[in-house]
Amino acid sequence: MFQNEVKEIRRLLDKEGNISEAGFAKKLNWEYNRADITARPCRIKEWDYYYIGNDECALCLTMADMGYIGALSATVMDFTEPSQITKSAVCFFPMGSFRMPYTSIAGDCSRKIGKVEMTFINDGFTRRLYGKYPKFGNAGETLSFNVTLTDFPEESMVIATPFEKKGYFYYNQKINCMTADGGFSLGDKEYSLAKEKKTLATLDWGRGVWTYDNTWYWGSLQTYLADGTKFGFNIGYGFGCNDQATENMLFYDGKSYKLDEVTFHIPQKDGKDDFMSPWEFTSSDGRFEMQFEPLIDRYAPFDLKLFAMIPHQVFGYFTGKAVLDDGQTIELTRTLGFAEKVRNKW
Repeated sequence: MFQNEVKEIRRLLDKEGNISEAGFAKKLNWEYNRADITARPCRIKEWDYYYIGNDECALCLTMADMGYIGALSATVMDFTEPSQITKSAVCFFPMGSFRMPYTSIAGDCSRKIGKVEMTFINDGFTRRLYGKYPKFGNAGETLSFNVTLTDFPEESMVIATPFEKKGYFYYNQKINCMTADGGFSLGDKEYSLAKEKKTLATLDWGRGVWTYDNTWYWGSLQTYLADGTKFGFNIGYGFGCNDQATENMLFYDGKSYKLDEVTFHIPQKDGKDDFMSPWEFTSSDGRFEMQFEPLIDRYAPFDLKLFAMIPHQVFGYFTGKAVLDDGQTIELTRTLGFAEKVRNKW
């Protein structure tokens, strides 16, 4: 398929609030400004989602202003004794009051909902994520976390995607393979996210105006190869119209390599998705072929009927091959990552 790479800096939106030029980039080449949006404030969605993990444990953090609703969400996962806890503190009609940064390059965001506190500090060189979530554990334990991210890669995945409805769009950056150092505690139990454990982090930075009912697919992985080189990928679809570009990309030693279309083959059972059976991933260009062995289904629905977020974020092990632009083949064997199917009515 056609892939339009945008290499020059430009404003994201035109005077009508539509994307000025749809496509993908390897850096944040579009300039986002909330004031350029022509849609109603209640339709604007802005979020920062971080995944920080190693082979033993992981922490997911989300700060999101969705117009109708705001959320501070956290997930902790133990991969050695497979388990997860996900909780969200919510507020209604924030309508931009979270003051999420207009760029992922630098900028801070901090929010408190009830007794839940979350702060993301980014000076352009280091990111520090810290906060606490009282009564997070199953026995009422407090979650506390403090993580520092460094070694931002030179290139990442950036996409500007329109929807069919005028004034609706999605602007997104995925930064994989950041070095992480720190940890979190749940009550008296300490979890290490030290860099010595080869802990890496991904940022999903999203800004946009979304249609009401949609379903997306997203997969991500980051790891150290045997020679110590960082490798990762971002795959997905369902984020608006992708006739100008997909968001499928490989990351190798700080550089990004564009893929064509990737398809998620989720097994079916009794006419429904069987998320905990093995998946398969195939690509139109033959450069991404993977098997996926599920370990944990992070199923944490928030369903108010008219307003709903129903995610199946499945963590597990990828085995297969990915091919770089120069033909170099990366082989993975039971490497930890995740893939998800999410339906939102928002």
